This record gives sequence, structure tokens and C-alpha cells, in this order.
Amino acid sequence: MRKTLTGLLAVLAMGLGTLSLHAEPLAYPHKVVTLVTHSSPGGGSDVFLRELTKYLGKYIGATFIVENVQGGSGAKAVARVAGAPADGSVFYATTPTYIYTSLLSKPSATYKDLEPLVNLFADSEVIYTRTDGPFNTLQDVIDKAKKERGRWGAANPASLERQAAEQLKRAAGVNAAIVTHEGGGDMMLNVMNGTLDIGIGEIQELRSQLAAGTIRLLATFNPERIPEKPDVPTVRESGYDVSLVKFRGLAGPKGLPEDVTKVWDVAIKNVLADPDYKKRYTEEVLVPNFIPHAQYQAFITNFADTTEAFLKETGAVK
Repeated sequence: MRKTLTGLLAVLAMGLGTLSLHAEPLAYPHKVVTLVTHSSPGGGSDVFLRELTKYLGKYIGATFIVENVQGGSGAKAVARVAGAPADGSVFYATTPTYIYTSLLSKPSATYKDLEPLVNLFADSEVIYTRTDGPFNTLQDVIDKAKKERGRWGAANPASLERQAAEQLKRAAGVNAAIVTHEGGGDMMLNVMNGTLDIGIGEIQELRSQLAAGTIRLLATFNPERIPEKPDVPTVRESGYDVSLVKFRGLAGPKGLPEDVTKVWDVAIKNVLADPDYKKRYTEEVLVPNFIPHAQYQAFITNFADTTEAFLKETGAVK
């Protein structure tokens, strides 16, 4: 009898475990949800969203589509989402770009017109160059910039990558030309064909070229070396006191209902713990940095205030 009871309990436990692992997706008020990005196809936010959508449907009862709205360094995408209904049907992929665009220009809608929903990741910014080019280290790039100025690529005029490049210029005492693009894919092409000495971007944009061995990483702006890329030095280790980390999350129109934000808080925690997704984002060198809805507004406000202070210090804004 005892053995029989033990066996039944074991079977029951296995069944409950299976139920918890394969629970029904959370009910949601919309069958289709649009995730908007300012990034071009192949750019960092585009890759992030398209990979995320492969797993979200397991945890939220909806179909997710990605919409690329390019132009104005993110201004058009922000305006698209700010003007959408605040019902949970449309969201924007937040990165520092939407803060920089709001501060450096006068768009029709700014980061203040969106409601931060939830943050998912911290993303490593890296400096890369083509493998068959003349640069083996970051110092090689700086040495050329001292002699011939040089050309460095950044994703768009109002981006963390652009500010990383500007801060590196200042720290190194060089006057390299910063060439901006509307997306990481376009910048990659110009690095590969030698138009640019280096590009600054995220590893997830570079995965195909890294696997093919056509580009090399010269440094990361992370405070510490990337665990998955231990041979890549930090910019600080290379002798230049610059350190930056990118955030990746979601925001919607202002006034999101509580029943929507609660679903996303639960679903994002679950999707970040999903073993299949975890394997994918670890390969992309994305670090989970879950910030729930109740705390994300304060995070964005603090980032924006710090960024504005830096831009005023450097004379970029008055």
C-alpha cells in the first residue's frame, strides 16, 4: 500500500509539474498586438523584437507582429505609438535612442508621451571592425584617428551609440568623423566595405558576421568584460574612461489599463525564465534586467535626467 501511494504521489507530482510548465497563456484583451521599432530590419531592436515574439505567445494569449517605423532617429516610431489607443494593442521597443531623440530635437511626441511598460534586458555596446581590415586593437583605430581623423559609425544621430562614439572621441583626444545611419544593418555594410573604420552596435546585430569570421570585436563599453566574450577588453581597459550599457524594454501610449500592465509583468518574468529563450538571449549576450511596470517609469526618468545633464555639459543642448 505504501509503495502504491508513493507511486501515485510521484505520478501526481509529475502531472502537476507538466501542468505548470505548459500552463495556458494569460488572457489578453486583444488577439493581435503590434510591437513598433524605429530600427531598420536587421538592426538591434528589430532583432530583439522578432526573437521575443517567438516566445511571447506561450505566455500571453495573442499574436505579436513587428512593425518597422523608420525616420527621424526614432521620432516617427514614438509618434506612431503615442497616437495609438492606450489599450495594450500597440507598444514601442524602448532603448536610449528615444530619450536622446527627445532631448536633441523637437519631435511631435517625446519619451514623456509614452508610458514605460516593462524592461527586459541590459545590452552590451561593442566596437567592431572588418576582419580583413588594418585594425587589430582599439588603439590602432585611435592611432589612425590621430593621424588621418578616421570615420566611425553609429546607428543614428540620437542614440547611445552616437554618444559612446562622442565620449570616446573626447577621452582619446581625436576628431574622428561620426557617421550616423538609420539602422545597424546599413552601418554594418559600410564597415564591411571599408567606408567606416569601425562601427558601434550590439552583438545581436553582428551574430552572422561573427559566426562567419568577417568582423572582429575590438572592445566593449561595458563596465566589465562580457562573460561570453572574455577575450574582448573593455574600453576602460584599453585606456579610455568611457562606460555605457543599453537598456531594452517596452512602452505604450499613456494611460495603459492595470489589467494590461499586470499581464505583461507576469509574462515577461516567465518568458525571461523560459529555457529556450534563455539559451537564445544568452547567445546574443543580452543580460536579463527585469524592471516591472511600477518601477520602470522612475528608471526612465532617472536615465533621461542623467542624459540631459551630460548633453548640457557637452553643449549638445542648452
